[in-house]
Amino acid sequence: MAAAVQGGVTQPPNSTVYVKNLEERIKIDDLKEALTEIFSEYGTVIDLVAKKNLKAKGQAFVVFEDVEAAERAIKEVQGFELFEKPMLLDYAKTRSDKTVQMEGGEEELELHKRRRLAEKERKQAHQAAEEAKRLKRPAISTAVDPVSTRPAKAARGAGLKSSNPAAGAVVPDEYLPPNKILFVQNLPEDYDVDGLTQIFGRFEGFREVRLVPSRKGIAFVEYEAEAGAISAKESTSGMGLGAESKPIKVTYQRQ
Repeated sequence: MAAAVQGGVTQPPNSTVYVKNLEERIKIDDLKEALTEIFSEYGTVIDLVAKKNLKAKGQAFVVFEDVEAAERAIKEVQGFELFEKPMLLDYAKTRSDKTVQMEGGEEELELHKRRRLAEKERKQAHQAAEEAKRLKRPAISTAVDPVSTRPAKAARGAGLKSSNPAAGAVVPDEYLPPNKILFVQNLPEDYDVDGLTQIFGRFEGFREVRLVPSRKGIAFVEYEAEAGAISAKESTSGMGLGAESKPIKVTYQRQ
């Protein structure tokens, strides 16, 4: 039964339908089965993604074989009640992994995933930078301070570094924006350039490993482009090295 509530289509047509306002208490397997049964009426469903984590609850992505099937589904299913809640439909903002794989193969899929990861990390870096700015920004007061009208005197402790952590807030390493140089920490002391090249040299566009002579346990790894650095960071961060399998920390170089 179609409800009176209607969702608004805001994205350009593509073969993936975004579904929201789904009943969150239903088990994922039961939800996927019900959605597959409904949407299969409008075309071949090649993938259906629904997750149970908090951020993705109440949502799903239905991937059709072609755009026409997605158009029919949105037109006919918009507002249809499933588990007593009207579904709200729109086209997905980006192409699904399955669609990219079908149209461009494994190589295009890998590139698509890298771009998505890079965009996610850029957003995280931007949010962290904005938060750092907010912590640095002093509160604005309109009250008149009678002390400010007196002759200026040297403040006690002038020139000393503030103990307020907000004054020197910086973006955490984990949220630095992607670039082509990685900063590797917590390396075992016996790992040299050759050993690290074996690990990081298998990723696209590898250039070199640079150790820091005066400091043990750290290195810089450079790639020709961000794409290689992104793949390397994603694959090696937390990797256990050495006799104790101590996890290494891999972040982007601070610029």
